Amino acid sequence: MTDAENPKPARSSVARRSGLALAAIVLAGVAVLYGFGMGGKETGGVECAPAVETVKRIAPLAHGEVAALGVSRSSRPLPAAAFLGPDGAKTSLAGFHGKTILLNLWATWCVPCREEMPSLDRLQARLGGPAFEVVAVDIDTTRLERRQAFLNEIGVKSLAFYADPTADVFQILKKAGKVVGLPTTILLDAKGCELGVMPGPADWSSDDAVKLIEAALGR
Repeated sequence: MTDAENPKPARSSVARRSGLALAAIVLAGVAVLYGFGMGGKETGGVECAPAVETVKRIAPLAHGEVAALGVSRSSRPLPAAAFLGPDGAKTSLAGFHGKTILLNLWATWCVPCREEMPSLDRLQARLGGPAFEVVAVDIDTTRLERRQAFLNEIGVKSLAFYADPTADVFQILKKAGKVVGLPTTILLDAKGCELGVMPGPADWSSDDAVKLIEAALGR
């Protein structure tokens, strides 16, 4: 068969199609990186669609004492993670659906946790109720008798005691890229969708923090 019988595409046509294909790959990569679908909307599941509007409300308020809060680009539920409730029974993040929560991971050996914990306690005393709770989970795995003494020493009165003596909750969230060290605090909406992550301590009883939480609650 001759070239005339089986003509090759013109060089310009091949280059044009190659360029378009490359552009599509680049755009797809950008969409994945920044959490957007090809339609330009944030992805994260139908259940987290309302969280997009909540994120827009709180983003301008992530300043001052809560300036380090990383507002979520794409709101998604956190991985399933179980820990012990105040009564010692097993619970999980799913058990808080219907309530906006501020999930905090801490340990008695963590010096910044000691500094931060009183402000979490004050935040719970001020805003805690049916619509909101500070869920501070202790991840000590040894010398567990220190935990209550630690809380008594720093004057915690309003926080309920949650704990994970296996520290599995830390490892699960670390694997998901949500936690690097302690303390880490994650704001979740009433459907368990992530709104923001705070690495390190903050003054959660400050006016800046209170306004941000109230905005998350739609107040």
